[in-house]
Amino acid sequence: MNNSIAELITDRIDTMPPGERNAAQTLIANYPMLGLKTVAEFSSQAGVSSPTILRFINRLGFQNYPDFQARLQDELAAQLQSPHNRNENQQIQPDTAYPAVEHTLENIRETFHHISEKQLSDIVSALVAARGNIYLIGGRFTDPIAQYMAAHMTVIRPHVFHLSGQESAWRDRLLDMGKKDMLIVFDIRRYQESLLHLAETAKSRGVEILLITDQWLSPIARFARHVIAGRTGVPSAWDSSAALFVLAESVIREMTKQLEQDSAARIKELESLRLKRQA
Repeated sequence: MNNSIAELITDRIDTMPPGERNAAQTLIANYPMLGLKTVAEFSSQAGVSSPTILRFINRLGFQNYPDFQARLQDELAAQLQSPHNRNENQQIQPDTAYPAVEHTLENIRETFHHISEKQLSDIVSALVAARGNIYLIGGRFTDPIAQYMAAHMTVIRPHVFHLSGQESAWRDRLLDMGKKDMLIVFDIRRYQESLLHLAETAKSRGVEILLITDQWLSPIARFARHVIAGRTGVPSAWDSSAALFVLAESVIREMTKQLEQDSAARIKELESLRLKRQA
């Protein structure tokens, strides 16, 4: 599988001069549609010159703008595929005893190949330093990961809440969200409109958004301060969320390290309360 343009940007953004970095960040915030506009429109929205846009796409490995746009069009088509479409277009399976395992392991390897230590460190530091509440939510298939992550985070720091139930309940929780809070959203193709509206409204209330998405990037990226992408595509009717689980566990592990004394105290107290309950 080719690297997505979002992955290429993650790999190279630290080496980009300021103008190209502006182009990269503007594209990520308007992914992928901005890249399908003309060079002039792209440059105007990014606040840089047209030559800067062309240098930016050259740095990503494209010879010209049409090649860059062709890749984005392929990604957009991949975003819109339904499980039925993917089932019809399955590739020939590799000659291994457990091909699904091989694809899943490759997804995990590629995910962490495209995530820098700094990116992960910045996200963990933001979660550790959050002064308010941390809310987690996912889509139809990813909400179990949000719930799993929330269950662990609740043990190591206070004020962590999984947003469950009907969409009306999510909107009610927005009443309590403000500038000190963070919202972690899991969203993979085909992206969920209700999550987009939730993130947009939370952002308007000053909430810091962390998006955990796939290599094609949920439109929630335009509202997120932090975006972290995991590989989900496999030759199957269904995407694989294994890499997202490993991402969640990596964040939990690093948070536990940074909150070493506080988390140890909370874990000890929690175990004490559980023993009292059993007595």
